[in-house]
Amino acid sequence: MHTFSLVMGNVQQSMSPTPADAAKLGSQSKTNRKKLLEMRSPTTNPIVACDFAMLSEAVARIARDVAAPHASDVDANARFPAETIEALREAQALSALLPRAWGGAGLGVHELGQLVTVLAEACASSAMVLAMHYNQVACLMRHGAEQPTIRDFLQDLVRHQWLVASITSEVGTSGDTRRSICFVQRHDGRFTLDKNGTVGSYCAQADAILVTARSRVDSPPNDQVLVLLRKDQFALKQTTTWNMLGMRGTCSPGFELRSASVPVEQIVDAPFATVAAVTMVPYSHILWAALWTGIAAGACAKAGAFIRQQARQTPGLVPPQATELAALGVRLQSMRQNWESAAMDVDALSDDADGHRALESMRWSLRLNNLKVFNSEMAPEIVHGALQLVGMAGYANEGRFSLGRAYRDSLSGALMISNSRLRAANASTLLMVKKV
Repeated sequence: MHTFSLVMGNVQQSMSPTPADAAKLGSQSKTNRKKLLEMRSPTTNPIVACDFAMLSEAVARIARDVAAPHASDVDANARFPAETIEALREAQALSALLPRAWGGAGLGVHELGQLVTVLAEACASSAMVLAMHYNQVACLMRHGAEQPTIRDFLQDLVRHQWLVASITSEVGTSGDTRRSICFVQRHDGRFTLDKNGTVGSYCAQADAILVTARSRVDSPPNDQVLVLLRKDQFALKQTTTWNMLGMRGTCSPGFELRSASVPVEQIVDAPFATVAAVTMVPYSHILWAALWTGIAAGACAKAGAFIRQQARQTPGLVPPQATELAALGVRLQSMRQNWESAAMDVDALSDDADGHRALESMRWSLRLNNLKVFNSEMAPEIVHGALQLVGMAGYANEGRFSLGRAYRDSLSGALMISNSRLRAANASTLLMVKKV
């Protein structure tokens, strides 16, 4: 694309108020605002709370019956996994972490990670979209739910199953998401924002985007805020292509984003430094680690099926590859325990000042960085090991034992927030910490 255009479909457009409506909403009560949204939303879903068991069963079915059959085409054509995301909408999976009182399932990050793992075994791109969406919703829920405008958005997300993306990287910051060049331009209770993002995963398909920016025009690069933009409040101009080795279905080219005039109530009150340390980093590293575990588990499952097939040809004998598969199982177990223990510990922390202080500590920073580095590097090692066991059937791009897509997808992990950057950060932290 070479011109700015509002990237919205008919369904998404019917879910959101027009700019004229938005201006009226600023002076209307919460009740009237919700009534107006409902009138403009003919595809409204009934709010029926679900639980982890229901969602777990639904996501497993979606992984088997929807994601897996479409995964090869999603990968080959670098296209958005629309069928899978629509199925997740129908299952009310996009609101899984929101409170049951609102119609969500009230899941913690440990349960969310289990959903991501199952989906990743079938289609890593679909799982990455889901993991990133959960991360964005968690940021809004944990840091913006006390703000009426953001709370209204989250409650409407349950009804409409909106998909939320983000643009946190920016041209000129060398991949450092904790610095921004762009800024929020405020005027008379509203703001505008222009950002040149290096990566915008599924932004063209999202119903809303969270954007980082400097708080004001004269703010330093690290004085950042997180801004919520609905689909009808921004325009995108694609600046790069997305023809990558793996994770091709995440549709993550660069974009120039230009916002309309938006109410300042859509700026999260908490500084982005707090949002990042308390939620964005913990949730992203845990959910990504769960995703890479799913890729590795899928590869081991294929290797196991292949070896069992071989064993049937020699009854009574244990194939020599079975010993190597058992060794891969030990490494897979370490991946799973690594992310699950971190997730359960995050869930056990109170969502208050004490819990937030713990997550902002150097000890947690080290732990989360180590989790990300370990699981992102272990996944391709396990897939490689599975490939050695399966042989040419795994090397082929087609067939039930093909491991090419899993291998390529797994390699992305070490590059997403570079492991070299995280190791350097850990090295600096370790110089200041006497007890790890």
